Amino acid sequence: DLTPLVRSFERSLRARKRSPKTITAYTDAAALFIAHQAEGDRALVAAEVTRGNVEDFIIDQLGLWSPSTAATRYRCLAQFWRFVVEEGEVDVSPMVNMSPPTIPESTVPVIPTDDLRRLLKVCEGPGFENRRDLALIRLFIATGVRLGEMSGLRVGDVNLDGNAVLVVGKGQRSRWVPFGDRAALALDRYDRERRRHPREGSGWWWLSPRGHLTDSGIAQVLRRRARAAGVPDLHPHRFRHTLAHRWLAAGGTEGDLQELAGWRSAQMVARYGASARSERARSAYRRIDVEGDL
Repeated sequence: DLTPLVRSFERSLRARKRSPKTITAYTDAAALFIAHQAEGDRALVAAEVTRGNVEDFIIDQLGLWSPSTAATRYRCLAQFWRFVVEEGEVDVSPMVNMSPPTIPESTVPVIPTDDLRRLLKVCEGPGFENRRDLALIRLFIATGVRLGEMSGLRVGDVNLDGNAVLVVGKGQRSRWVPFGDRAALALDRYDRERRRHPREGSGWWWLSPRGHLTDSGIAQVLRRRARAAGVPDLHPHRFRHTLAHRWLAAGGTEGDLQELAGWRSAQMVARYGASARSERARSAYRRIDVEGDL
């Protein structure tokens, strides 16, 4: 029976110290597959599930969601079947030799420099919220860290003397990420305000009136400041693409970018650097006089 196997799968993921987000993604994909099987009166016993059943499920996902979401569900479901095989419930996964859906190449636009300046401008001024939001946006610009890495910062993770933050990324891998002096100044000003906050003792670096400023809280701060600055379509991940572009445009190496961003694959550097690749190529062309000796 597939349903109790999902519960066993969840226990296995917890035992392997997978992050809560990973556990949710993996088990949700398995649960969606089971629901799809049930709706079509298909097999609900592991040994009776066929490759065709899985292909029907992926086709259904492609009809409901984007290719990227369907591909994510595919990868998560593959992990579930890998577990089922490892546990000896079936000899071979029905997904053996299958390939994930193709994801059309798309790029996330970087945040223009003028928009970044307007975002910083609307956060200027005294007071807890202004100094917190300025520090938050400065740190996003300087580091391009993921939303979960930003919200997960504790007081001990912020080294103002060493200009670096310790973040915990995907796979629970931690790394030190440096930032510049302008971000350090904004963080220092926020730190002084933070010490007077009634929830200062919670240990979380980013605070709201009710305590910890969570992922959704940070996203709300960005939306509010973006509206005030007239910056369209701002979401936290755009800072990551923008950091990659600005780093490469300034002559930073791809290897260093991979290390700073916490990517395990060089392919991620290419993906995140693609947003403004043609702009960087034109800029390089202007620096190189290919007709100089003619």
